[in-house]
Amino acid sequence: MQKFFSNRRLVIAVIILVVCFGLMAGSVSLRNRRNTPPLIQQFGNDIVGFVDSAVALPVNWAQTSVSSINGLMNTYSENRELKQQVTELAQTKVRDQTLARENKQLKQQLKLNNSMTDYNTVTAAVLMRTPSSWQRQLVINKGQSSGIKKNMPVMSGSGLIGRVTEVNKTNSKVELLSDTSESSNRFAITLNGENGKVINGIITGYSAANNELEMGQVTSKAKIKKGTKVITSGMGGITPKGLYVGRVSRVGKDDYGLAQKIYITPATDFNDINIVTVAESAAQE
Repeated sequence: MQKFFSNRRLVIAVIILVVCFGLMAGSVSLRNRRNTPPLIQQFGNDIVGFVDSAVALPVNWAQTSVSSINGLMNTYSENRELKQQVTELAQTKVRDQTLARENKQLKQQLKLNNSMTDYNTVTAAVLMRTPSSWQRQLVINKGQSSGIKKNMPVMSGSGLIGRVTEVNKTNSKVELLSDTSESSNRFAITLNGENGKVINGIITGYSAANNELEMGQVTSKAKIKKGTKVITSGMGGITPKGLYVGRVSRVGKDDYGLAQKIYITPATDFNDINIVTVAESAAQE
């Protein structure tokens, strides 16, 4: 009995295999004879294609959006870095220009100090200069502790710019030649006219529009050439003699048309003063 059931199972397995091979062969033969797949297969393929499109569309959109966002973030980051670099370059350029200007002025001061062999000099930096008193005064960072005294002449660049009017322990106030107020002290100056005739006068004003000092109370009517050098005369015993002021730019008449008025181009630009030299004649010590 047991042998019978075992043979029966074997027969059933063989039959199943034969049927499967038959179905497979029929399916292949049928597919080769048809130009299109069966209706059920077509329906199934359409469903699968639709589902695939439905799933692929949002996935592709999501991938594209992520890529766009990443690109935008990268662009923003690069733009911020470029802006920072541009700012740093601009700051570097301004710093270099400032250092170059200060270096030029320091060289001028060194040349000036080396030429002033008859004077004791103190070099100082401009500490403060307010817009409201720009043409009248400035404050330097040297005072009593550095030997600064009231009425000492102050030089910058190539020539005289003013005198010390107030001295503190660590700083001093300088009155500029461009101060046009009536209370300002006047420098006595001198120049040589034609035939070597000495002409004396004082600085009586300043024209910011023309950048010219005005020399009034001229003591002679001698002819004066344009470009003649003007220096301090030393009269009054306060300012040393021979400090360079500037050169004659033109000659005119005073308000009454009687006396000469001499106009002088200053040796130094009053709008660009950063380093100064305070001078005292060695003979006055």
